[in-house]
Amino acid sequence: MSCALDATHDPALTSWVESANAPDADFPIQNLPLGRFRRPGDSAWRLATAIGGQVLDLQAAGFVGHADMSLLLQQPAERQALRAALSAALAAGSPERTRLAPCLHAQSEVELGLPCDTRDYTDFYVGIHHATAVGKLFRPDNPLLPNYRWVPIGYHGRASTLIASGEPVYRPQGQVMAPGAARPELRATQRLDIELELGVIVGQPNLRGQAVRLGEAEAHIAGLTLLNDWSARDIQPWEYQPLGPFLSKNFATTLSPWIVTLEALAPFRRALQRPAEDPPSLDYLDSDANRQRGAFDITLEAWIDTPAMRAAGAPMHCLARSNFANAAYWTIAQLVTHHTVNGCALAAGDVLGTGTLSGPQPDQAGSLLELTQGGQQPITLPSGETRTFLQDGDRITLRAHASAPGARRIGFGACVGTVVERC
Repeated sequence: MSCALDATHDPALTSWVESANAPDADFPIQNLPLGRFRRPGDSAWRLATAIGGQVLDLQAAGFVGHADMSLLLQQPAERQALRAALSAALAAGSPERTRLAPCLHAQSEVELGLPCDTRDYTDFYVGIHHATAVGKLFRPDNPLLPNYRWVPIGYHGRASTLIASGEPVYRPQGQVMAPGAARPELRATQRLDIELELGVIVGQPNLRGQAVRLGEAEAHIAGLTLLNDWSARDIQPWEYQPLGPFLSKNFATTLSPWIVTLEALAPFRRALQRPAEDPPSLDYLDSDANRQRGAFDITLEAWIDTPAMRAAGAPMHCLARSNFANAAYWTIAQLVTHHTVNGCALAAGDVLGTGTLSGPQPDQAGSLLELTQGGQQPITLPSGETRTFLQDGDRITLRAHASAPGARRIGFGACVGTVVERC
């Protein structure tokens, strides 16, 4: 479990890319996330890092080759070496400025896509406050099922409908069984919801039949992204018994375009928080290092703006704000270890969603299902509009940042999706 701080984390370090030095910049020189971009008219994606409001073409700058998955397949030591080289080259006063300046492109002038190619996608359920709140809606006397504190719960998603930030979200349809009805009907969902999550991006693969031990799990993780697991709440309860979500979940999952590496997140590690009365994890999911430094202090936010708000020039409204360290019952290392304990092979670029990361307070809920108590308590927006679930034209923006005393604030960029009528 890599926790080392080095010169790349120095909060006093600045860049010759001036936009990276703004106090609220998501991508200061201490971040250096990994992703892909392409220029107008290009068909091929190019590997990049974000620095301020710019992207640096890593291939044109000579930092990497042309293999699309090369960055994900790096060992942690190789990734640390790349980070150190980028930091030195982009630092204020670097002699590399003249050479690298032509390799920079404004983020606003290029297309930012999915940060990697993904073969498989698994969504977990690590948010204990979300699991408890949703459980109370459906099982008031038994909200949290007995296996929750023992096993990281997850279901297999669909990689073909992972979409890039900014792509439209088509309102899905499926079977809905209305209360008191004798038969279901096929219709477009009227209870379209969001889920405020992080995505864990797999780097190093493991062989089929080879379990990844907890102490080695983070070596298989390239970093984290923002993830919105859009959900159709009226389709979900009819179809999920007994095998779990299907059409209610696999129509769209939005990822942000940048992978924030574990190296960048080193200053923001925290102890795993568990109630004292909870049972210890089974041995394969437990270690001193994981308990002491396995969590991350990351603030997460979900924002909404409606067509009426945009027409009036009104700002976005924050629906919820939570924190990864306070929300998650399981660490990212535990997710990798449990996913592979049966011999399952993970591939570079695979995505592991955390599940909805709600905080303990009602206004920290990462889904409309929780915020509106299952649609019973509508939210009133500053525009005077109300929402229980999303309407066509509503735009959701997820944001996240990590901050700590003695460290430079870093961000994740935006994860954006606009609901449109099904074509």
